[in-house]
Amino acid sequence: MRAAALAGGWLYAAAIVWLSLTPEPVPGPGFAFGDKLQHFLAYALLMFWFAFLHQRASERLAYAAAWIALGAALEFAQGATGYRSFELADMAANALGVLFGALAALSLPRAAAAGGKEKP
Repeated sequence: MRAAALAGGWLYAAAIVWLSLTPEPVPGPGFAFGDKLQHFLAYALLMFWFAFLHQRASERLAYAAAWIALGAALEFAQGATGYRSFELADMAANALGVLFGALAALSLPRAAAAGGKEKP
């Protein structure tokens, strides 16, 4: 089961790369800064997925650095394509998504552990 989850995560990462470099990206949600929300959510889910599968802090930190680097590299690659554009705001949304995904994954075990310990 773990192997399938890892494969799914890597397939999702590959989809992010492909969608970031394809000439016709997914249409935006149709509201101001909606594309930034798409970037944020895509990278938040990516980081959450891998942080959930890898429990060691060193592994999580390595994945966080890798996904932030991927987001930055893809922005530079978009700028070099001639049909996509480089945007610092997209890069920031990607990085913030990674941080949010990591924090969300960290909070899950704590929330589960505290589940039965709330005072009435």
